[in-house]
Amino acid sequence: MAGLAPLLLADGRLPVGAYTYSAGLEPAVASGLTRDDVPALLRARLRTAAVTEAAAAVLALRAAGQDPVDYGPVQRALAARTPAAPLREASATLGRGVHRLARRLVPDHPAVTALSALCPRPLRPVALGALGAVLAVTGTDLAHAVVYDELQTITSAALKLLPGDPLDTVAWILAAEPDAAAAVREALAVRDSADLPARTPPLTEQWALEHARRERRLFLA
Repeated sequence: MAGLAPLLLADGRLPVGAYTYSAGLEPAVASGLTRDDVPALLRARLRTAAVTEAAAAVLALRAAGQDPVDYGPVQRALAARTPAAPLREASATLGRGVHRLARRLVPDHPAVTALSALCPRPLRPVALGALGAVLAVTGTDLAHAVVYDELQTITSAALKLLPGDPLDTVAWILAAEPDAAAAVREALAVRDSADLPARTPPLTEQWALEHARRERRLFLA
């Protein structure tokens, strides 16, 4: 399991409802983003939201190793850095899926039971930290998984929203590797919830607010 766990966390087929999320691509497309703009969007997300979410997941993983387990500080810090209500709601919805999977695997694990104490529901990075503890992954592996998931979420959604050659999505991910590596390094350097980066891109927030009012959409956000 030690070797498979990081691969499982990075698998887009993980049954936690992530297929309902486009990491901001659908709202961006509705606002005029084209297929040629996707690589720039990937880089922007890797320098902003991905750093914050990966750092929060790693902080939650570290909190899961304490006695008692207390996710409150990282949950509150992450919520404060996610000002748009639709994005907080989407994160909580995805977090519920991760929490459900963790309960199915090891329902009595302290890292899992502590998630139930959070009100409102655990945000996705916090739940991923708990799942990482259940799977005994390292902070480095978890940060890589969260950052890669950002890439594969956007590129997978692009196949539905901006159809084209699927091989392009592979090239986009490989080209983003330097920014992905930098995001992982920044996330691992965060040692305390008070130091969690506030890297939410303003346009993403605005697009999410507009997206929440649309009647026809494929993804939560």
